[in-house]
Amino acid sequence: MKIDMQNLPLIPIRGLTIFPYMVMHFDIGRKASIMALEEAMIKEQYIVLSTQLDERIESPSEDEILKIGTLCSIKQILKLPNNNIRVLVEGLYRVEIIKYNSIEPFYSVEIDIIEEEGNEVQGNEVEGEAEGNEVLIKLAKNVFREYADYSGVVANEALSSVEEIQNIAKLSDIICSYLNLRQEEMQDMIQVLNPKERLEKVIVLIKNELEMIKLEVEIGLKVRDSMDRMQKEYFLREQLKVIQEELGEFDENEKEDKEYKAKIKKAKLPKAVKEKALYELERLKSLGSFSSEGGVIQTYLDWLLDIPWNATTKDNLDIKNARKVLDEDHYGIEDVKQRIIEYLAVKNISKSLKGPILCLVGPPGVGKTSIARSIANTIGRNFVRISLGGVTDEADIRGHRKTYVGAMPGRIAYALKQAKTKNPLILLDEIDKMSGNYKGNPADALLEVLDSEQNSSFRDHYLEVDLDLSQILFITTANSLETIPRPLLDRMEIIEVSGYTNEEKFNISKKYLIPKQLKEHTIEDKSIIFSDNAIYYIIDHYTRESGVRSLERNIAAVVRKSITYIVKTGKNKVTINVNTVMKYLGKEKYTFDKVLKEDKIGVVTGMAWTAYGGDTLPVEVATMKGSGKLQLTGQLGDVMKESANAGFSYVRSNSFKYNIDENFYKERDIHIHVPEGAVPKDGPSAGVTMITALVSVLTNTPVRHNVAMTGEISLTGRVLPIGGLKEKTLAAYRAGVDTIIIPKDNEKDLEKVPKTVLSKLKVVIAEHVDTVLNNALTGDIKYGN
Repeated sequence: MKIDMQNLPLIPIRGLTIFPYMVMHFDIGRKASIMALEEAMIKEQYIVLSTQLDERIESPSEDEILKIGTLCSIKQILKLPNNNIRVLVEGLYRVEIIKYNSIEPFYSVEIDIIEEEGNEVQGNEVEGEAEGNEVLIKLAKNVFREYADYSGVVANEALSSVEEIQNIAKLSDIICSYLNLRQEEMQDMIQVLNPKERLEKVIVLIKNELEMIKLEVEIGLKVRDSMDRMQKEYFLREQLKVIQEELGEFDENEKEDKEYKAKIKKAKLPKAVKEKALYELERLKSLGSFSSEGGVIQTYLDWLLDIPWNATTKDNLDIKNARKVLDEDHYGIEDVKQRIIEYLAVKNISKSLKGPILCLVGPPGVGKTSIARSIANTIGRNFVRISLGGVTDEADIRGHRKTYVGAMPGRIAYALKQAKTKNPLILLDEIDKMSGNYKGNPADALLEVLDSEQNSSFRDHYLEVDLDLSQILFITTANSLETIPRPLLDRMEIIEVSGYTNEEKFNISKKYLIPKQLKEHTIEDKSIIFSDNAIYYIIDHYTRESGVRSLERNIAAVVRKSITYIVKTGKNKVTINVNTVMKYLGKEKYTFDKVLKEDKIGVVTGMAWTAYGGDTLPVEVATMKGSGKLQLTGQLGDVMKESANAGFSYVRSNSFKYNIDENFYKERDIHIHVPEGAVPKDGPSAGVTMITALVSVLTNTPVRHNVAMTGEISLTGRVLPIGGLKEKTLAAYRAGVDTIIIPKDNEKDLEKVPKTVLSKLKVVIAEHVDTVLNNALTGDIKYGN
């Protein structure tokens, strides 16, 4: 056989590798490949086949074709539709491409045949010269035989032909042609030139394939065994069911089905809910107890049956009894009591009146939650509390869809289940503490819950049926309205539960807090007696709050220490007076009546309102020689900074009116400070306070120590209205102030201030800042004249 190795056509093949001794057919369609094939038919039907590294490239370069290929003999050519050709070839020798003679119009190369043991080009085959080769050949045949047994893809004729081969090179290439190798592995094998090394790699590849095949067989057997077992169990269950029916007996599944049907019938569910329950029950019967979804359906049915679809309680509409119960449970809070009485009065006439949605707003500790509980007791409804503080997921309100793992209904559905009636009183506590995240905003879900026009068909995502919430009496609580979204706020009726006066705290302590603590500590009322002075002393010197929570803690501390004294001394009675309070609670924590006992220049007492109630806020101003810098300190927010700048501008523009040097802003630096710098402060109510302090320090006029003020300011000197007047007034009264200055537009809000407090305060109504200055600064100067 004579082969022209200087100029042979080459076809780069994609997605496969052809080994020597291998017979294979493949399709070609590229124009260059067809021309190379035609050239090969002219030149004794020999062609070089080498693997293309990236099969996506249409015209690969020399570097993108393997340097090691196979010299093949063309056995057959078959033309296919679309100008494609199918070629049958037989691999002869492994060859190395020395150089490319041409690339256009087809690839033509010069090759060198790689001589291996047993190649026909040498004419002699080695029958295993060394013992190591014989062992390697034997091992390769054994693992290939095992591979053939497990895979079932190797024909018996192929297995017999492999058994007869004693040539390492030929054996490795023949086995490679029968293995199901990845393209990368085939490319690696064609480039291994040492026959012994190549056969060793073949053995490793066969063993890896064997491990994979064995694992697949093992998994298949397990799956088949599992399926056979399930089919067998199903067949046996069906047989058992027939036998039990014949004997009049029933299995557990049948018993459960009957129990659920009885519950559904007894529950008197709405039509849509009943249809849904029966549909899910049919699904449960078809699944059987061995299905994991059966437990999910059972849980869903239990929830449907636990919701009180028709159970209601009868409202107690006796107005006199309601007033008596509310007065017994709470002192003061007339606005709340009056609203509940109005609701019951209208309910007496209009039986179909929907429940109001009240929002009790006030500082902590004023009894908002206990008010809601008392309302439930008054009208005879079941009470359920839902805490919304920290809720960030809409699914907490609407529930999760059943497709989620661990899905559950929302808090509204859970509250109905807990209440056991469809018309309970539900308290949505801390509604201002909600916030949204990527899972949705719970406030958006509450829009439907708290809308009396929509909540008759509220849909929980888990239950997938409509819930009628129209008969529920919703009451919400909040410390502040600022963080509640406006659409949600629009659906609620706002009732302010303000802070208590000292007189109200005294009555609350005597009628509620002290008896409650004595009862909790199982002490008779006459064993520990609080004097009136002791109660007032605790209120004045150990609490500084709008509510009574801290007051109750101090009373509890006194009770505990009194019990300890009784146990130690053996006495039967303890009277709590001022000295006893000082002994048990330590030094006074607050001294309101000692605040600002003397008139000072540049120090003004402002009135502030926070989420925790009213408070006094002293503002200090100092001046020094400088270049007119204005410095603000005290953790002021943006609004208070704007108030300071507006006040400064007003004083500059009206300096002539107040006998202030018109160049003060050029020659003096001004420092405005609000003490307690670690506490952030903000809000539109400090404008008049800052102007008064500025005028005081620039005119060297003291400010009356017994005056407190509140109000925002405009650049023209007009005093603007503020919020929270009641809380601010109570805070000023607690601080020992006897004169307050308020904006003209807030005069109407004085109705909310207790008369006992107003009777002890002088209230100055200010429409312009001149009125504020005339009443706040000492001396006979009349500003504004």
